Amino acid sequence: MITEAIDFRFLLLENYKKLKISESQLVIIMMIDHLLSQGNPFITADLLSLKMSLDVKKIDSLIADLLTQGYLEYTTVNGKTVTTLKPLKEKLYSEFQISISKENTVNKNEKINRELNNIFKSFQDELGRTLSPLEISRIREWVTLGYSDEVIIDALKEALSKGKKSLRSVDKVLLSWAKRDELESEGKTVIRDDWSTNLAETIRIAKTPWLDDDEK
Repeated sequence: MITEAIDFRFLLLENYKKLKISESQLVIIMMIDHLLSQGNPFITADLLSLKMSLDVKKIDSLIADLLTQGYLEYTTVNGKTVTTLKPLKEKLYSEFQISISKENTVNKNEKINRELNNIFKSFQDELGRTLSPLEISRIREWVTLGYSDEVIIDALKEALSKGKKSLRSVDKVLLSWAKRDELESEGKTVIRDDWSTNLAETIRIAKTPWLDDDEK
């Protein structure tokens, strides 16, 4: 897994507060990780006390808390008891994946908002008026269908060059370009199945008289 390439200590320091791990527990975890990396498979409070200023009873209590929280385990491997931080690592890797997913979602939303603002401004500038709620909703649908702001704005300019000023006209331009691109990439006249549903809905909407009908 790619997350396993991420430094465990980095993830631990970034997330220990979120996981409700105290600073004392944090030091215990890092010392256990250090001792494990040194080839000590079974970590006890006595062993930790040799490396730390905390007394054995305090260390033992902290270990018990980590076991209760499910961040530390003592398991049997080949008939021998070993210490493992695997549960904690899995939790940290999960938190990392969640944070990356959220970041990607935020970045995607920010990108969509930038594109929408660019489209809205271009339409208002080109049409010389503000957009209606219905028009704003339709533009959002185009973006949802995967049209970029550049393509949508180009479609608007194409419609305007033909003296057409309604979103219905822009809809038709986008549909014609989609068919053209399909022909160029597939070499056939039928649009792919995965386009059929969206296309049918787009055609239905395109037949709706958006404000002024300049097709007559």
